[in-house]
Amino acid sequence: MENLIQYFETIPSSHRSLLLVLGITFFWLLEGAVPLFRFRYKKWRHAIPNFFFTLTTIAINFALAFLLLKTSDWVAANDFGIINWLPEMPLWAYVILGVLLLDFFGAYLAHYVEHQVKPLWMIHLVHHTDHEVDTTTANRHHPLESLIRFTFTLFGVLLAGTPIGIVMLYQSLSLVATQFGHANIRLPRKVDRAISYVLVSPDMHKVHHHYVLPYTDSNYGNIFSIWDRLFGTYMELDREAIIYGVDTFPDRKQNGSIAGLLKQPFHKYRKPTGGEGFPQG
Repeated sequence: MENLIQYFETIPSSHRSLLLVLGITFFWLLEGAVPLFRFRYKKWRHAIPNFFFTLTTIAINFALAFLLLKTSDWVAANDFGIINWLPEMPLWAYVILGVLLLDFFGAYLAHYVEHQVKPLWMIHLVHHTDHEVDTTTANRHHPLESLIRFTFTLFGVLLAGTPIGIVMLYQSLSLVATQFGHANIRLPRKVDRAISYVLVSPDMHKVHHHYVLPYTDSNYGNIFSIWDRLFGTYMELDREAIIYGVDTFPDRKQNGSIAGLLKQPFHKYRKPTGGEGFPQG
């Protein structure tokens, strides 16, 4: 465990980039072998806006990375944060608790707030208006959302008290988890359900991408499913019944356009329809 943390303390940017590329490649190929839905789309064309927003997310996180380093160094130097206030524990427990807390503050809480606050929902909308959710959807976030998510992560590092090694480990696990959760893959139902008791499984997360409430406001987790189960936001829906997109923004052309998606947060808020009249094709 000590060697693992030492590696992540100084993980090269090239290794993190390789993890991103290998993850997308692996799940992309798996989607071809065991697809959940056989989308009638041109996969590369669909991926272009999603890759664009992946690059903007990388650029923003890279530009602000020094803030994570400074914050994590400060909490370590001052023994600040939850994991530093608890009685001394084995390193493995320290690491697991740190990752759990970062997953709560940086992912679950951020995601929950984005769904509850209307201006933030309009920004987060870009992620939900994908009509063919696959592994490339994982990092389809408007640049403004990337800033919001980074702020929550920074807040999480401060409150949790995690050193940079745990922060980098968490971000690497988070990357793979979100690619896995969004991947258009069909796991055996029993396997998917078993996974969902601890981790966010593909079927569990797909419920969150169903086009109407209350399903859209459920299953906010990224790595661990325990937060949804603990706070009552866990929901189930048969995967065959899932329809992707958002009822109030059904325009496929705009939802597949980089320019249209960049402008999406600045539309006037639209009240949920209740699912009536959403195009199925």
